[in-house]
Amino acid sequence: MARSINDRGQIVGEATSGYYLYRATLFDPTGGGSNIDLGILGGNLSAAYSINNNGQIVGWADDSSGKRSAILFDPTGGGYNLNLGTLGGEQSWAYSVNNQKQIVGDAHNSSGYWKAILFDPTGGGNNTVLDTLGEKTLSGARSVNNNGQIVGYAYNSSGYARATLFDPTGGGNNIDLGTLGGYGSSALSINDLGQIVGWSQDSSRNERAALFDPSGGGNNIDLNTLIDPSLGWTLTIAYSINNNGWIVGSGINPDGYSRAYLLIPEPASMALLGIGLLFLRKRHY
Repeated sequence: MARSINDRGQIVGEATSGYYLYRATLFDPTGGGSNIDLGILGGNLSAAYSINNNGQIVGWADDSSGKRSAILFDPTGGGYNLNLGTLGGEQSWAYSVNNQKQIVGDAHNSSGYWKAILFDPTGGGNNTVLDTLGEKTLSGARSVNNNGQIVGYAYNSSGYARATLFDPTGGGNNIDLGTLGGYGSSALSINDLGQIVGWSQDSSRNERAALFDPSGGGNNIDLNTLIDPSLGWTLTIAYSINNNGWIVGSGINPDGYSRAYLLIPEPASMALLGIGLLFLRKRHY
């Protein structure tokens, strides 16, 4: 599985090294098979989730007891992997690293709850908890852009997970990005222009791919409204948006099968949220 590619064409993810044993992998982009096993932390499993333009790779690896820790991997495969620690609990995962080596993800606190976290990239343990939206237990960070803006999800005081733009200082001034009329949502990617995508429930509690209003003003857009309905597709989730406004995700095609899609902005007729992002065209695979 390939999870991330940087502007230099370096690709990371994971590959099996034995029966159900998968390892974080730096892939040979030529397909020649010279893939690099990025190693573990004494256990059997690891996974790489993000690579920046400097070749720095983050993800997780397990130890001999099976507990998983957020990792800054040694890209040579030499085993000099850096454990990024937790928030006083047992486990952590790193999901995204930007070109400034800011690393975000989730970590257990001392009470065993998952919290969104900005990791100390030195491994020194000065990790910053990004907190929630009023509910005291659960949150998670999924993406950090090169301006240090962080998105993910957090639970609000009503107990619902909501797409969130986090206060990177950990001061708690997090922004609830709202939904498409339902209860739950999550932000999965933010580009350097501050455009945010993910998924949200609509008023019928269906999951829909969403473009979020970064101000938290609620002017969120169901990406299904920006494609020709005669195509017969339902876009259920948007995983990533690049600096050109291209969006990839997963949806249901006219035959009822789950398929990957690519949305490409047209240079045309309407502006969305004041950021000039349009979608009139869709490629699907």
